[in-house]
Amino acid sequence: MTKLLASLAAFTALTAAASAADLPRRAAPPPVFTPVPVFTWTGAYFGINARSQDGFSGGGQIGYNWQITPGSGLVIGVEADAQYLDFGRNRNSAFVSGALAPGYYVTDPRGLSSLDFFGTVRGRLGYAFDRTLVYGTGGFAYGSGSADRSFGGYAGNDSFRTGWAVGGGIEYALPTDSFLNFFRSSAVTLKVEGLYVNLDRNTRNQGAFVINAANNFPVVYSGIGRRSDEFAVVRAGLNYKFGSY
Repeated sequence: MTKLLASLAAFTALTAAASAADLPRRAAPPPVFTPVPVFTWTGAYFGINARSQDGFSGGGQIGYNWQITPGSGLVIGVEADAQYLDFGRNRNSAFVSGALAPGYYVTDPRGLSSLDFFGTVRGRLGYAFDRTLVYGTGGFAYGSGSADRSFGGYAGNDSFRTGWAVGGGIEYALPTDSFLNFFRSSAVTLKVEGLYVNLDRNTRNQGAFVINAANNFPVVYSGIGRRSDEFAVVRAGLNYKFGSY
């Protein structure tokens, strides 16, 4: 009887082992996949810019971009900036053919040295190739300064001028761990931008004057009619972008 029970127990154990061997094995858990974040230009930003060739211009800008398709795609935005401007006194000199007699000099009251600052409010439209953005821009421009017309007992006056600006540029977003990212923003971007600015001076109808240095009085006047202040600026900028990655 004891042998029969032992044999039955051994048979049961073998049968259980064989049944367990036939059961399907538990599948290993799938690997965890962490998607790589796709960079987008969407978000607010602020920054600084400057240029120093043929005079100095520097200031700051603030704006917002919206990228329709993250990664590569269309980007639209709006930007406002304000700039200090110093083109130098040589911009107040007019060109004349021939030599002037001793004791005479030329000045041009339309000179751009009279513009102390300008600013713009512009739309931006561009296309992003991942972290590189190529864009065009255009919109409203304004400026103010003092006209340099001290001869003949006439002192310059302040004037606020409005007009328009158009241009374009290229911008590149640095990695988030850039040493420049001390604001801990979602990205730091570098840009090079060119702008053509046209500011209408409204009633400025005066042209160049030849001045008698002895009495500081104009002896020759060149009237060319109404004219706008216009200039081009190529500047480099740095932005701190916030919002989406």
